[in-house]
Amino acid sequence: MTTPSRRDLANAIRFLAIDAVQAANSGHPGMPMGMADIAEVLWNDFHRHNPGNPKWTNRDRFVLSNGHGSMLQYALLHLTGYDLPIEELKNFRQLGSRTPGHPENHMTPGVETTTGPLGQGIANAVGMALAEKLLAQRFNRPGFDVVDHRTWVFLGDGCLMEGISHEVASLAGTWGLDKLIAFWDDNHISIDGNTEGWFTDDTPARFEAYGWNVIRGVDGHDAGAVKAAIEAALASTGKPTLVCCRTTIGFGSPNKAGKESCHGAALGADEVKATREALHWEHDAFVIPQPISDAWNAKAEGQAREEAWNALFADYAAAHPELAAEYERRMRAGLPATFAAQADAYIAGLQADGPVVASRKASQMAIEAFAPLLPELIGGSADLAHSNLTLWKGSKSVTLDPALPESRDANYVYYGVREFGMTAISNGLSLHGGFIPYDATFLVFSDYARNAVRMSALMGAHAIHVYTHDSIGLGEDGPTHQPVEHLASLRYIPGNDVWRPCDAVESAVAWKAAIVRADGPSCLVFSRQNLDHQPRSDAQVADIARGGYVLKDSAGAPETILIATGSEVALAMQAAEKLGDGVRVVSMPSTEVFERQDAAYKESVLPKACRRRVAIEAGVSGFWRKYVGLDGAVVGIDTFGASAPIKPLMQQFGFTVDDVVEVAKSLG
Repeated sequence: MTTPSRRDLANAIRFLAIDAVQAANSGHPGMPMGMADIAEVLWNDFHRHNPGNPKWTNRDRFVLSNGHGSMLQYALLHLTGYDLPIEELKNFRQLGSRTPGHPENHMTPGVETTTGPLGQGIANAVGMALAEKLLAQRFNRPGFDVVDHRTWVFLGDGCLMEGISHEVASLAGTWGLDKLIAFWDDNHISIDGNTEGWFTDDTPARFEAYGWNVIRGVDGHDAGAVKAAIEAALASTGKPTLVCCRTTIGFGSPNKAGKESCHGAALGADEVKATREALHWEHDAFVIPQPISDAWNAKAEGQAREEAWNALFADYAAAHPELAAEYERRMRAGLPATFAAQADAYIAGLQADGPVVASRKASQMAIEAFAPLLPELIGGSADLAHSNLTLWKGSKSVTLDPALPESRDANYVYYGVREFGMTAISNGLSLHGGFIPYDATFLVFSDYARNAVRMSALMGAHAIHVYTHDSIGLGEDGPTHQPVEHLASLRYIPGNDVWRPCDAVESAVAWKAAIVRADGPSCLVFSRQNLDHQPRSDAQVADIARGGYVLKDSAGAPETILIATGSEVALAMQAAEKLGDGVRVVSMPSTEVFERQDAAYKESVLPKACRRRVAIEAGVSGFWRKYVGLDGAVVGIDTFGASAPIKPLMQQFGFTVDDVVEVAKSLG
């Protein structure tokens, strides 16, 4: 072999996928075999990246939304020169490898986002493309297009069946994300077989209705047709593009191509041998001939591409030093040097002023204070901006005409009623870099978004999820809108910090903590009703950031400890007064943060010797058993709520001072 053909190059992808899945006896070979020709053209002719620096800020982003076909991406990364040696492919799906069953952004160099839950990859990609557009508006100047890259997405029928794809594709069309190009693997096969019985949508028409440029009828196994389609997509402006590629799942397999049997299982030794013969691949497992390997290697080209950009950026920095410094700071996720001190000064002022407001209003006040300090903060709400109170005086919609000067500072997203899509787009904004996104809805509707919140935590995305109307205390809207189990559900997500503050001061501390935390998401949970301001010393204010602290203490060692969050902290304080001396009140705005404190601090707040403990929260009681033990009690709610004004609701469900006092006195 001297000069490999395009099919030879594509077959390298196919057989790396076939061999890895066969070695693991687990995986999905069909999709990589079917999309290999598309991937070969994209990555060799159009995808701008640098294998030597997977985090180059102006790289194109590639998202494998149909993440079960992960071996396609691993093959591409290995072949083009990323730090993913052949041993990792041989170790596919094995403990400790960098080639897990689905792509994970923190595991594998070159993987931009964790995919697998179908539809969320395209949603993340919409967030990435929005980030690119907004950063370009902010930073580019005549002669200096320092932000200029594309987002490429592979997706399958399953992604398009998921409802989230409708949510985000609609927004991508509305936003005119013309640097977003998606390739639909139209193979008519899912796990259950031919999709003609459950997926007969007119997908091209659907995307045209969303405002996309649609390129129909592309033969996904014809490199020339794929290349022509991509060139047409690049020529289109003002719209994202969907390239509809007709493919055969398991292409090249004599007995399994076009069938669901190759979707999610190894081909088997006999079929692997037959496929090698059918595609004239005469090489042993995991062997890539040198001419093919050389043709794929993109390290030199990638380095040259980044060096050219570096030269452009150096000239840009000379001409626009302040913009260049801001861009570099934001892309390395560094906060302004003065932010912490300014935030602390705001918090101290709040403690001195003592406002009595709903914590959702306190949240808006914190945004007003912090957002002018953080041009990277980008917010939004799922059609509840005036209830979630996520707008601030400097909010500028991302739908502003890019020609307007104020569009350079666009920082607010009207998501419409799309909680799941909103949250996954926020993940994409975070993963792209340059932004700290926050999104918002009612706490009860976090259910709609929960899997995207889980993905925030799994990926370590720096996203802030704001939830208001946090309990039965919202009143007359009734049990459909009154969250009961949601706080516990969110707290059970590993790596997810949940904050439920009790007043304006704790709300501001929660916002600061969420902004400063760069390695994962935070959920900020706020009330509809006004909350009393709590008196504190400077030391207590500082301890709020530790997730739990002593708000009111007894003269000596505590005999009873009342633990509360949010609106129930005021209730605990009133009950403590009625119970008399010997009672400690612990405010616990974030159990996750409290659990990260050292043992000595936790013992100082919740001494083991004091077993008379009562937890008070307007949510399911089971979560709090780990803090009160078998000897303690929980004042909670383990039923749905009811439609009524707040005062009779709280009486009906046992959230009065007398109720708490009675429970505390009942303890042995």
